[in-house]
Amino acid sequence: MERKEFLRSLGAGAAFALTFPCLQGCSKDDVNGDKVEQPTGIDFTIDLNSTEGQKLANNGSFILKNLVVVVKDLNGNFVAATQVCSHESYDQVRFLSNDGGIFYCDVHGSRFALDGAPLNQVDSKTAKPLKIYNTELNGNMLRVFE
Repeated sequence: MERKEFLRSLGAGAAFALTFPCLQGCSKDDVNGDKVEQPTGIDFTIDLNSTEGQKLANNGSFILKNLVVVVKDLNGNFVAATQVCSHESYDQVRFLSNDGGIFYCDVHGSRFALDGAPLNQVDSKTAKPLKIYNTELNGNMLRVFE
């Protein structure tokens, strides 16, 4: 019996039972992260004296918050970018302090400058820049906003 004949013999119920777990698994990739929509309406603050904010004390450090990568770059400036890669919408963008400090998505190797400009082209989709958010420092409070 060929595979098509076998699947037809199972009927719709069995086919659904076999297919549903696959569809569930296709929407999430536990190794590479989730495919998600670009966050909108970003506007939050980080108290740099808090436990969370202290993680940004050193140049080259970063934190993840609300699908945003908040970075203290190698020159001590605060930069914020979406955590959602413009290549294929995985939520895996991080900051790497090598190469002068870049944003990097390890799913397909997409690299971005601190201004969001793509540094390599995995395919034509990578040509889109990474979304960069505004940052404003007022005392010990860092605001990240659109």
